[in-house]
Amino acid sequence: MNFVQVFLRYEYFSKSHGESDFGNVKLYESYLEGLGDPVCTSESVNSNSHPGSSVGTEKAMAKANVSFWVQKEGNQPDLLCGRSADYMPTKGHFPILVCSTVVLGGLLRAFLKNSEVIVLMILSLVGFLIGQLAYNFVEMHQVIYPLLRTPSFSLYCYFSPLIIFMAALDVDFYILKNVFWQVVLTGLISFSTAFIVIGYVVLKFNKDSWDLQSCLLFSMTLGMTDPVHSVNSLKTIGISKMYTDIIRGESVIICGFTSIVFGVFRSNILSISNFRELHIIMGLSLDILGSTICGYWCARIIQFILTDLFSNTLTSIVLCISMVYLTFYIVEFLGMSGMVALVAVGLNLDSLSFKPRIELIITKFLIMFSCVYQHLIYTFFGIVIGCGEIKYFQFHTLVFMLILFATVNFVRLLTIVLVSPILRHSNYEYNWRWGIVIAWSGIKGVFSLLLAPDIHNLAEQKVESPQLFILYIQVISLMTMGINSYMMTYSARILGLCAISLPRQMAMQNAIKHIQEIIQNRITLFKTEKILTNVNWTLVEEKTKIEYIIPFPHVSCDKKVKEESPTDEVLIEEARLHVAIIQMSSFEKQCNDGVLSVEAARTLIGATKSYCHIQGKFMNIYDVSTYVRARSWLIKFKNILTFLEYHEDKTPIFLCGNNKFLIFLYHIVFSEEFEYAGHIIRIMYIYPMIMHLWPMARELNVSALILVNYYFVFLYLLESALKITILKSRYFHQHWNTLEFFIVLIGIVDIFCIYFVRLRPDHLVLIQFTVIIGYFRIIRFIPLIKVLIPLLMNIVDVQIKKRLSLMYSITKGYVKSQEDAKFLIKQISSRESITQKLYEILEANKRDAVKELGLIEHEGRDVVIALKTKQAIRNVIAKALKSLTFLWSRGIIDKHEGIEMNKVLLAKIKSLNNFPMAIPPPTPDKYLHNIIWLENKDVLIEFFKERAKLAYFDYGDVICKEGEMPQGIYLIISGMAILQSSPPTFGIDRSLSADRESTTRFTEYCTSGDIIGELSCLLKCEIEYTAICETILQACFISLEDLYEGFDVFWPSLEYKIWLKLALSIAYQYFESSLVDEDLKFQKCVALNHAYVETLSSYNEMTIDNVNMKFVILVYGSVIDTKTEVPYLAPCILPKTCEQVQGTSDLSKLLVIQAPAPAKNNNNAKVMGKG
Repeated sequence: MNFVQVFLRYEYFSKSHGESDFGNVKLYESYLEGLGDPVCTSESVNSNSHPGSSVGTEKAMAKANVSFWVQKEGNQPDLLCGRSADYMPTKGHFPILVCSTVVLGGLLRAFLKNSEVIVLMILSLVGFLIGQLAYNFVEMHQVIYPLLRTPSFSLYCYFSPLIIFMAALDVDFYILKNVFWQVVLTGLISFSTAFIVIGYVVLKFNKDSWDLQSCLLFSMTLGMTDPVHSVNSLKTIGISKMYTDIIRGESVIICGFTSIVFGVFRSNILSISNFRELHIIMGLSLDILGSTICGYWCARIIQFILTDLFSNTLTSIVLCISMVYLTFYIVEFLGMSGMVALVAVGLNLDSLSFKPRIELIITKFLIMFSCVYQHLIYTFFGIVIGCGEIKYFQFHTLVFMLILFATVNFVRLLTIVLVSPILRHSNYEYNWRWGIVIAWSGIKGVFSLLLAPDIHNLAEQKVESPQLFILYIQVISLMTMGINSYMMTYSARILGLCAISLPRQMAMQNAIKHIQEIIQNRITLFKTEKILTNVNWTLVEEKTKIEYIIPFPHVSCDKKVKEESPTDEVLIEEARLHVAIIQMSSFEKQCNDGVLSVEAARTLIGATKSYCHIQGKFMNIYDVSTYVRARSWLIKFKNILTFLEYHEDKTPIFLCGNNKFLIFLYHIVFSEEFEYAGHIIRIMYIYPMIMHLWPMARELNVSALILVNYYFVFLYLLESALKITILKSRYFHQHWNTLEFFIVLIGIVDIFCIYFVRLRPDHLVLIQFTVIIGYFRIIRFIPLIKVLIPLLMNIVDVQIKKRLSLMYSITKGYVKSQEDAKFLIKQISSRESITQKLYEILEANKRDAVKELGLIEHEGRDVVIALKTKQAIRNVIAKALKSLTFLWSRGIIDKHEGIEMNKVLLAKIKSLNNFPMAIPPPTPDKYLHNIIWLENKDVLIEFFKERAKLAYFDYGDVICKEGEMPQGIYLIISGMAILQSSPPTFGIDRSLSADRESTTRFTEYCTSGDIIGELSCLLKCEIEYTAICETILQACFISLEDLYEGFDVFWPSLEYKIWLKLALSIAYQYFESSLVDEDLKFQKCVALNHAYVETLSSYNEMTIDNVNMKFVILVYGSVIDTKTEVPYLAPCILPKTCEQVQGTSDLSKLLVIQAPAPAKNNNNAKVMGKG
């Protein structure tokens, strides 16, 4: 320590602590001698006086604020402000500063809603003021000193993982996959353009004497687009997620690539002078590939953790955030890019990767942490800027900021011009309007700011004012956040990109109308309750009336409001998008309910999103299915393995006759021990073969290799000779024997060639031929494949069963989504033509899917039976979980008992992961147990088992024809049949249903477990459909005579139960949306009389008790309201206004669903005869 330093410290202490603290001065002086000189400085101590401070304090603090990015010598890490303090280190209050920043940021967000840029600007200014205070006062410098000592890379590792993970998690992987190459090219062009143009501008206009490497690093940092802020403004005005994902995907690619480049510079301490192109390109490629692979597997681990049934919400959140940081640090430790790995993690996780409702909670936590981190980052870097000397902030600094801002936007505009041909040729409706909006999306943010200190750390020549790197980037980021965000939203509104089209407005108005009807129906229902008689219903209706104003009315930039009456094509396109959204919601709900596997749901959702952008395309089951291609190569591969499989021939023992020697040889040669001995010999020959192929080893062991070859050829010859002796001409019927004989011949030729080479060592052609024959020894290992073939066949069988199970699950989920979409057709569009067309499309797609289900079931009955059994178990346990939740919520079960019982049920669901993939189908007589109206009663089953017959049909056979009288019922055991018919009449006279006449032929598919001919046998009337076999079909046939004999023996319950079963199926087929909350299981309806069937003949009347009858559904025939004389034709739900009905057809059947409250009088329905 020199004299000036001692004097400065002595003067500072005398002014701070008084002249009397001389002992403390001495103590402090001795401490400074122990510290030694500062780590490193970039400039001499500034002796200029500071206004408002004493000379001693000024000189003491001058050295403390000379440089903020001083690199340590040796292998010390680069520090954000890497130098020791010139005062006694004391207990700091940095945590108070951090907490105060978080609180201040939260208060500013609360008062300045929707003004994030203003909040960050205020925090930056506050940070700058704190830095200036630290520059002038040692007490404040003590507070911020931990920040200044923090390595810049540490800040990058603290803050960036969660933010980049949140940005990547919000990107829809399926949308990004469709435009992946367009986004990659856009990102690379954007990076290259920014690298060149901004680098040139910095070199040309900057007066701070930055070297070439600093300028290029600065251009890369400033060229990064923030993936969070670049789309936030667009998300608030309803812009399509497709465009926000394109912008965010490009931003993520630029951030990942830039982080890799900075990582390479950090690890290799590269400079422009010793830049090796090939080495760097190879390193970048390996970094990208390795980071992506690590990210993919980490995503699988996170998904496994988050989908665990036994994990609670808190555990899931903690593990998710911990795994994000752990992934980042492990990948960085391995020398790759943690940011690219987290991008891969975020893209590979979707809503199905989480348990239900967990994704929303985790997303909220990520948003909260991201917001807090941004507040801290802008405050911290404001402090660092404030710690620098103000003399470097000149007028040119302001001018250069404006130049940089203009350059950044020019680069973005140039990028959009260059990539417009790429985006225009994609499948999306990209035009010049979107180009203008995307041109304003070059918003800079925290990632540029976090990499800013490394510009100085990695520079070849250190500058005197490194804080200017941060100043420029922080100011540009704030300017782009404010100006560019506003211009993006303004341009989108002016250009009509956020306007709602007229078809969309009509759909919204239709939905609002539907909601208003629901509210009105609820009010009408409440008016009947006695407890609400004193309510002011006029006020209720007034306050609950919905008056929704469309936020962005339709405005066309080319033609002013020409869509006053949109065509059917426009409306059907809008309806198609609605159907796709409904289908995706259905897939996700089925997955959450356990009906669909995660893989099947993800496949369906991905396929739906892939086909969404194709105009006029309704996705059918053949679009989503990759089953045919996957099945074809698996089946072909299995056929090849079956052909190659070694079949041991047992018949030759009869050829041996009474020859005991041949019988003895037969038992030896065809024993497993002999077979495995041959395999062991072949394995032992691997080492000599390696020596033969290795020139140096071959030259040293020529004689030994020749003897070993003789030995092994002799063993192969002996094996073939023994088999030929026993099998004789049958030896060559087995292809493996033919191969072994060929191996022996090649071995003999090899031996003779070696012998002739010894005789003629100067014969070049003979030597070359011998060398070639020597390489043919490799075929001696081919018979080892025989051991692997059974294992490969088992693997292929498992994969085929998995593919069948997955395809069946996919198809079944698709059928359910079509049904869900059909229920909401009227809410999608109010125009009748559109509704009818949608119904026809969805019905046709459903029929194709049902047909595919039947074909899959025919091909893999054991797989489908296992899948259905597993699903039935899952449904039963799910029902038990709902009952447990209900009992828990009502206080019948306390918390501890509920938790334990919940664990037991969840354990049973988890055990289904090990459920067998295939279950053998039951015998035909067991299928009688599946007839629901037999109720699994032994007496009924035995009665029909004695009378039932098995019927077999080939492909194309006709089971029954439309118009014929029924012969009996057919219970399908295996196979599939197609039912084709005119529209069902439901027992209604043609004159009454003239308006319902249709020429459309109805098609339905029946598979295993379905029954053909029930209704016709009950009514003894003509069959209304033709049943044709689509595959080979096996059915259990019960004749009409046997069925009616059963009716007589088990009168009247059996016939009634068949009618009840048919009534429930008709009600669910046509009114499932209305009965979604009803538990109409057949067994429950029979046991508890929850639903029952009433019969009306012509002119009979039935009184309807609307208090005790929740629904009355006409499932067959026709009735008329006796009060209003309004006719009702089956199938339909009778309105609540209907009090009494009268039958108008020969036979009418009504399904009555009772209200939950028990009825006071069991005779609610009175049937009276007239005339």
